[in-house]
Amino acid sequence: MNWLDEINWNDDGLVPAIAQDWQSGRVLMMAWMNREALQLTAQEGRAIYWSRSRGRLWRKGEESGHVQKLHELRLDCDADVVILMVEQVGGIACHTGRESCFYRVYQDGDWKTVEPVLKDPHAIYAGHTHD
Repeated sequence: MNWLDEINWNDDGLVPAIAQDWQSGRVLMMAWMNREALQLTAQEGRAIYWSRSRGRLWRKGEESGHVQKLHELRLDCDADVVILMVEQVGGIACHTGRESCFYRVYQDGDWKTVEPVLKDPHAIYAGHTHD
């Protein structure tokens, strides 16, 4: 059996992929992968996702330069979520210019922003749509 056949893909042929910093363990982002994206991620040693909005493969960092170098790929017990242990080039995973996409904390009935912008998104993308 092919290792990709062991994945429990959802009805759209996708699996959620969580990117974590390989050293700190910090959750950086979550995105989706189809079979091709997961296979290419393993082959190329870098995070490649499936963009549902664009309907195409999305090589993380293709526009921003913030590539995610793959150190380890893990599959959960139900085989329906993968974790990518990555080195986040540039230290920024989020299109808002923050280290992590999870920069808001629920406090007192509202979402509070608790992480600083490390780099202005306009400077990162210079007219491109975010990745």
